[in-house]
Amino acid sequence: MFREMRRNKQLLSTEDTIAVMDRCTSGVMACYGDEDYPYAVPVSFVYFNDKIYFHSAKIGHKVDAIYKNSKVSFCVIDEDTIVSEKYTSFFRSVIAFGKARIAEGDEFLTAFKAIVEKYSGEQPEEAKLKEITGCSHSYIIAIDVDHITGKEAIEYVREKENKL
Repeated sequence: MFREMRRNKQLLSTEDTIAVMDRCTSGVMACYGDEDYPYAVPVSFVYFNDKIYFHSAKIGHKVDAIYKNSKVSFCVIDEDTIVSEKYTSFFRSVIAFGKARIAEGDEFLTAFKAIVEKYSGEQPEEAKLKEITGCSHSYIIAIDVDHITGKEAIEYVREKENKL
C-alpha cells in the first residue's frame, strides 16, 4: 500500500526513526483542507505508544479537516544543514502516514501527560497535574500510524559506514 523508499540505503532503522521522533518538538500534519486544498499545519507533538499526539482547539480548520477525512501525513525535520559548496543540504527527517482522531478517556489523559512531560518536564509535578486535569477546552488528537519511515542524507550514511 505504501511506496518503498526509492533510495533505501538512506532509510533510517526503526530505532533511529523513533529517536528522531523523540528528539523533535515540532512537526507538520498535512490533510485535506477546505475545498480539498492541501492543508499543512505545524504542531508541537509527542510520539508515544507508536502514535503521534498533539493538543488542539475543539474548533477550527484542523479539526474540521480531520472530521472530513481522517487520513493524514506527518513530517518532522531533525537536521537540515546547508552545504553550499556541494549545492545541497545534509538532512535527517521522518514522515508518517496514518489516521487522525480525537483521543478520549484514559488515552486522552495518558497522551496529555506525555505531552506535558515533553514540554514542561522541569515544572513541579503539582503544576503539571493541574494543567492536565484542568484542561477541558481542548482536544488531544491521536494519529494512529499506519506507516513511518526515516531518511537521512547519503553523506550521513557514508559517515556511519566509515566508522565501521
